Amino acid sequence: MVHDPTKGYRALREGRFSQAGALYFLTYCTTGQKAGLTEGMIPGIVRQEWHALKADGVCTLRCGTIMPDHVHLLVELGAKLTLSRAVARLKSRTTSALRVEGLSWQAGYFDRRVRPEEDLLPYFFYIFLNPYRAKLVPAGTEWPWFTCETADREWFLPLLDDGRPEPAWLADLP
Repeated sequence: MVHDPTKGYRALREGRFSQAGALYFLTYCTTGQKAGLTEGMIPGIVRQEWHALKADGVCTLRCGTIMPDHVHLLVELGAKLTLSRAVARLKSRTTSALRVEGLSWQAGYFDRRVRPEEDLLPYFFYIFLNPYRAKLVPAGTEWPWFTCETADREWFLPLLDDGRPEPAWLADLP
């Protein structure tokens, strides 16, 4: 088998560029995509680290959701760390909580820089609807591990049905 340098984890890192003030859509997973991130103290510890990253000027979480085996975030990168260092910090400071549940973080992460002219609504909807798409929670129930920045709550939450998705949104899901 011939190695193809355009595929795999290394190819994802090629061209990775960290820009302070830029928005990034991130996904990072547990090793083997083993479920458990929504168990025990893990969600609280992960959220606590999100707040610490903001307090330290590393990045600001615009919105995010914790799924059983992965996390989706939309973050605005600060000037203190590169994107990969910010993700490494988040993972390292939450690793001990994951170990309690027999979990670990998978190496690497997926990122996509959001262009300044792009509409953020599709990103918010994707992150918000992810647990409903995965059928982890019924339509009439609020997913407890979704969060968004206070300023974003002001425009995004009024689009929801009391913190839940509109039934029509779920009818259109694959």
